[in-house]
Amino acid sequence: MENQTVLYMLVLSGLSDLPSLQLPLFLVFLLVYLMTLTGNLLIVLLICTDSHLQTPMYFFLGTLACLDMGYSSVTIPRMLFDFHTQKRLISIQACIIQIYFFVFFISSEVFLLAVMSYDRYVAICRPLYYTQIMHWKACVLLVLGVFMISVGYSLVHVLLLLRLSFCRLNPLQSFFCDLPQLLLVSCGDTFINLLLILILAILYGGGIFTLTFCPYIIILNTIMKMSKAMRSKAFSTCSSHLTVVFIFYGTGLFSYFHPNTKDHSAVDKVSSVIYTVLTPLVNPLIYSLRNKIMKISLKRAVRRL
Repeated sequence: MENQTVLYMLVLSGLSDLPSLQLPLFLVFLLVYLMTLTGNLLIVLLICTDSHLQTPMYFFLGTLACLDMGYSSVTIPRMLFDFHTQKRLISIQACIIQIYFFVFFISSEVFLLAVMSYDRYVAICRPLYYTQIMHWKACVLLVLGVFMISVGYSLVHVLLLLRLSFCRLNPLQSFFCDLPQLLLVSCGDTFINLLLILILAILYGGGIFTLTFCPYIIILNTIMKMSKAMRSKAFSTCSSHLTVVFIFYGTGLFSYFHPNTKDHSAVDKVSSVIYTVLTPLVNPLIYSLRNKIMKISLKRAVRRL
């Protein structure tokens, strides 16, 4: 390219440029990260060690906890490193690798939430056939399918990124490498990348959104026909999952689609923190505090210590 210098390093704007805030922010996000890992790892350990939790519902919940640990580990350690060094430099290769794993974990969680909705649909609307439909082989195949689709989905984005060159000195207006932000600093033709994002957002996002929420229309209709005692039990099994779904979709949609995205305001960074850092933290809290069986299992584990 004429009169253009190809960049091999990028600059992340981070959360704050004030030197006095670097240490406090480092300590806060380190604490959040440790709490995220501890909460999600505790859920995985409870599900693996308590026979009462070794059912399809909790198998999917354990997978969700692993994904939460994964995608928080893609963003937070890099943020902590930047707080410590205060340089906020990242190579193009490292940036693309971070995008690959971030897209993989996020897309896996989107698919898994849809699978968990289907699981609740079968459990409540077709309880007599639950063990026949949601047997262990089917559960494992569903999770493997989630991972395989997510690998392909994230790989398509990365392969299209590899054909681009980057020559703009604008820092990425984020604390991690995000796909839309990286496209903004490319000096190549990003039309195909943007078109792919749009098409996949409509087909993939819209389809999975429908698969996640449509079962609950049938579930709510079935629950309303139950007795009061059964209705309360059915609501308790769905409320935690629905809460996680609303938080995940709500923060994600606001982070990427609110009208001030192009202004790179503080609101964008705050919404990104909520989406990428706080959501993996609150998920285990929701399932622990709102799930009676999980609380009983936790009490049994504490007594054994």
